[in-house]
Amino acid sequence: MSIISGGVDIAGDTGQYVTFILGEEEYGVEILKVQEIIGLTPVTRVPYLPDFIKGVINLRGIVVPVIDLRLRFGLDRIEYNDHTCVIITKMGEKVTGMIVDTVSEVVDMPQEMVEPPPSFSSGIRTDFIRGMGKIDKRLVILLNVDRLLTDEEIKELDAVHEDDVDHGEVQAHMAT
Repeated sequence: MSIISGGVDIAGDTGQYVTFILGEEEYGVEILKVQEIIGLTPVTRVPYLPDFIKGVINLRGIVVPVIDLRLRFGLDRIEYNDHTCVIITKMGEKVTGMIVDTVSEVVDMPQEMVEPPPSFSSGIRTDFIRGMGKIDKRLVILLNVDRLLTDEEIKELDAVHEDDVDHGEVQAHMAT
């Protein structure tokens, strides 16, 4: 079991991260938070959600909300292409998909190569940054996926899940 201090994992020698690209930057997510990586599939848009929550996908019978990390981080919208992927993660207790430009690799990150997240003024939210990984001469922004969404955004996703469950129960009831 690892202990988190100031957003940096201080127990254990090495962590494994799935790295991916958004724009010009490289990011990483703990491999233990990643369930799978899939190609982009059709997304069903759900009304009244923020733009960065693209909608939901059906993943082997499970309704999975999908967020576009580019839009979440305030980057320009781009056309999806053959390299665009969805990283299926466990955010808290919810399975959620994250659309990324491309997945790079799985890297072993020795703890001494991870610096605490940068601190900015109090108005800038950085609680979702676990740390800054140093690989060769490049920096990798290590994300804490459990903190990517605000409490309000999580409530909106919960409502999507509840609507899908209610809709499924109605359909099952109508079929009997």
